[in-house]
Amino acid sequence: MKNIEENIKILKKKIQNLLKNNNTFLKKIKIVAASKNQSSQKIQMALLSGIHEFGENYVQEGINKIRQLKQYNNIIWHFIGKLQSKKTKLVAQNFDWCQTIDREKIAFLLNQNRTNTQCPMNVLIQINISKEKNKNGIDIKQYQKLAKVVSEMPNLNFRGIMAMPKKEKTSIKYSDYENIHNIFNILKDKYKSVDTLSLGTSFDITTALMYNSNMIRIGRDIFDC
Repeated sequence: MKNIEENIKILKKKIQNLLKNNNTFLKKIKIVAASKNQSSQKIQMALLSGIHEFGENYVQEGINKIRQLKQYNNIIWHFIGKLQSKKTKLVAQNFDWCQTIDREKIAFLLNQNRTNTQCPMNVLIQINISKEKNKNGIDIKQYQKLAKVVSEMPNLNFRGIMAMPKKEKTSIKYSDYENIHNIFNILKDKYKSVDTLSLGTSFDITTALMYNSNMIRIGRDIFDC
């Protein structure tokens, strides 16, 4: 467990060095710990080591952890997995963020099921930037229409986009990162609420930050001990 604390120190130092090399000293990067299949004890250790945002891929697993750690009111919970229509109510009522809106139906259901006693849910549109058949997300040519729909939902707070560029074995396809960065800038200019580009995991932190990601989803580099 103590290695989680050390992993987080190494990760934060790595991010600091990358930002320094890119001459972006004032940029704030949100770290979302991808905690799928991790125990509540490991999440607690990460929390005590300075990580406050956690991303879950599976609805019921995430809700179980939310309940087990409810005494910590400074935790922010993100849903980062594929969201089925039948699970939208659970996500809307239990999570703070949903990063994986990829069609209008999901947006409507999240908006409908967010209770009046809760603040609007922070949401991101997931874009399938590499056009992978086995990956979730809306096609790059269709994001504008979905963005308009999401932005008009009173119980949703449209914050930006999320993407997972294809993992190449021998090289990085920089054009995918450039495209997602350009889409983010288009949406940021059009919608005042847009401020988040969720791009980058343990395998591509360097490239993601190079293309101005300000939210990274890190699992292995935090929890591998």
